[in-house]
Amino acid sequence: MDRPALAALLRRLPPADAQEAGFITRMLALLEGAEAPFSRGHFTPGHFTASAFVLSPEEDAVLLIHHKKLNRWLQPGGHVEADDADALSAARREVLEETGLDGLSALGDGLFDCDIHVIPAMKGDPAHEHHDLRFLFRAPTRAFVAGDEVHGARWVRLEDVNAVESDASVMRAVQKLIRRR
Repeated sequence: MDRPALAALLRRLPPADAQEAGFITRMLALLEGAEAPFSRGHFTPGHFTASAFVLSPEEDAVLLIHHKKLNRWLQPGGHVEADDADALSAARREVLEETGLDGLSALGDGLFDCDIHVIPAMKGDPAHEHHDLRFLFRAPTRAFVAGDEVHGARWVRLEDVNAVESDASVMRAVQKLIRRR
């Protein structure tokens, strides 16, 4: 993972609010100060993950997956793997694994949002933070097949995301998508 390139990408992201500005500052500190910030075994304070907000071809809906462990509707995403060329590639791979959707077009330079959220202790791992790099894509089709890693997946109109069981960080990003239109 190219740390200087990721730092430059984070510095170019215009924060939507003070909370996101704080996330960017904390991510830059993790990137510059941790020995292995991309390792899923780095728990203090946590590690980087990559996720994707995938818009429908018409850009009126977002693809959400029902996360097995967290039991919520979220954007596709997960841990950065050693063979991922960069965080954008990690986000693409996660979408492919969780929905079978390929051929995504990155919108802008891709980095759309960032978020830091706590993952509860489970399966022997302590509670820790995911420093989530969130990329924006447009899908070439609405056709997908939910993978084994998720309970399901579905397209949700941007205006209707607040009706599904999600979380505040998803809603914050969806509000950015609505303002973008």
